[in-house]
Amino acid sequence: MQKGTLVLLAAISGFLAVALGAFGAHALKAVLQPELYLVYQTAVEYQFYHTCPLLFLGLASNHFPEKWLKWAGIAFVTGIILFSGSLYLLALSGVRALGAITPLGGVAFLLGWGLLAYMAFLSYRR
Repeated sequence: MQKGTLVLLAAISGFLAVALGAFGAHALKAVLQPELYLVYQTAVEYQFYHTCPLLFLGLASNHFPEKWLKWAGIAFVTGIILFSGSLYLLALSGVRALGAITPLGGVAFLLGWGLLAYMAFLSYRR
């Protein structure tokens, strides 16, 4: 995964997080049940939180091995899709079974952070 690809994915994810957050605050807050609105807000927050390391990976890619950079980027994108995506769908549909997907996204986030730590360790050893 190239530096430009990670920056582009971070830009798209950040844009969507702002748009979905605004949509939630202005169009959904009065419509969703309070507990489902909180689920929606959690999806927005975690999307934002994990957009930042994507941007960091893209901007700092000259400092990390390409192989690990690619896998960390894939892990963060997968986490955003599975974690936030499943929570968006759960909040909008009310289908609680979608919550079973959310932990898989959490594992992907953990993997991304672990790979980021490993890359930092490798670069520290240089």
